[in-house]
Parts: sequence; structure tokens; C-alpha cells
Amino acid sequence: MENKLFVGNLPWAATESDIRAHFSQGGEVVSVEVMMDKFTGRPRGFAFVTMANAQAAQDAIAKTENIDFMGRPLKVNVARPREERPSFGGDRPRSGGFGGDRPRSGGFGGGDRGGFGGGCSRGGFGGGGSRGGFGGGERRSGGFGGGDRGGY
Repeated sequence: MENKLFVGNLPWAATESDIRAHFSQGGEVVSVEVMMDKFTGRPRGFAFVTMANAQAAQDAIAKTENIDFMGRPLKVNVARPREERPSFGGDRPRSGGFGGDRPRSGGFGGGDRGGFGGGCSRGGFGGGGSRGGFGGGERRSGGFGGGDRGGY
């Protein structure tokens, strides 16, 4: 893992071949992975470069760190292993989203500021107490489907 480098502050126009050519001055480049945004398909401004060995990686760092590359000074260091992050269904309650399970969570299906599907007060599309959205409410404003001040 000591031969894999993190390369930051890349210009948007930098291609894999541009990066490979730039880092080959430090030694043999095994692979280049330009990270792309999964929604836009555009580069995210960083890449991972894998060198042939640890010595080549150290040489590449020495020759490219803070050196101008296509108008921008590169940030280059040894890549760290990816840190564990909590999964979507982790052990802590999530607010909002699809049916949040805590009071005042809102979102698509729940909470007292309910989103689409319900909640207590301040309901959204499907219900709720006061300040209901589409589906209800008890007092005050109501939404589409109810509340003592009406809705739809």
C-alpha cells in the first residue's frame, strides 16, 4: 500500500494519460484512477496513482509535491486506507428520510414534522397533527387533507 499515492488539487482538464506522464518522472506508473462524480460524471479533482514500488512512490512524491501541473500545485502523499464509515442502516437513529423514527424527524414517512407519509404534528403528505400537509393535521394550518382550518 506504500506505493499507492493520493494526488489532490488536480485541474478538471487533467486526463489519465496526462497524470501518468507527469508521475512517470518518479518511476514506473502501474495505474492511475481519476475519481469521477457519480452524478455529474465530471472529475472530482483528485486521483490515485499506483507506482511500481515504494521507492518509486517516494521519488514521485519528491518530484511532484507542490509542483505546478496544468496551472495548479499538486498535493501528493501516500494514500491511506479507506476509513470505515457508518452504513446507511447503522445503529444510530436517523432523522428524516424515508420514515424517520424519532420525533420531529420529518422526511418521507414520519416524525412529528412528517414528510410524505405521516407524523404527529406538522404532518406532510400523508398525515400529521397540527400544521398537517397533504394528508392532515388537527389544529392550526392543515394541508391538503385536513386540520381544523381545513386543507384542500
